[in-house]
Amino acid sequence: MGFLWPRMGWRRTGIYYAKRLKRLPGTPYSIACGFACGAAVSFTPFIGLHFVFAAIITLILRGNLLAAAIGTAVGNPWTFPFIWSAIYYFGTRLLGFDAGGQAPKSLEMSTIFNEPGTVLLPMTVGGLPVSVVVWFLFFIPLRRVIANYQYHRRQRRLRRRMNPMTRSVSAMAAEVSMAPSNQPDRPPVELPPDPHIDIPEPGEGGAVSRAANDKG
Repeated sequence: MGFLWPRMGWRRTGIYYAKRLKRLPGTPYSIACGFACGAAVSFTPFIGLHFVFAAIITLILRGNLLAAAIGTAVGNPWTFPFIWSAIYYFGTRLLGFDAGGQAPKSLEMSTIFNEPGTVLLPMTVGGLPVSVVVWFLFFIPLRRVIANYQYHRRQRRLRRRMNPMTRSVSAMAAEVSMAPSNQPDRPPVELPPDPHIDIPEPGEGGAVSRAANDKG
């Protein structure tokens, strides 16, 4: 039952896998590429070989294999009926077949592979172009989201590293400002008298020297 309906519910399961995806090691390109490969392969009728094909394509494109494994979860018992109906209908249109029959609804591989000419072939032909479109639909937004997440994560780590240093510098500055000075008081510096100016003696009324008068 857990395979059909997650114990945590679809919402919590989606949030869990989104966090796992964003925290994977690697560049935004490799993570987004790997997930897009896993999601794209899910739109093919080769059940049981999705991860194998996703891993091969991911290695060729230099993506992240763990992200590719997570991406294959796009194809699940709840989405396969809609995926198969879409690619079967699209494949019959491309091949010019009569689409009067219904697409397979069973999750068993025998339903598809027992009728290769009427079911497997149209699903394969219809799934290939759809997979290319799905790859870009997942890759473009995921690359931006992961790049933004990694940028903010680096900023948070940098702030956490800088905060202890800032606090220690502030504490040292406070200690230095509060510490008493051990240097002795210096006497005031007396400037030598200007030879061109006569300093009047007390009671002379502030007479000016002849040199100062001559300059005037």
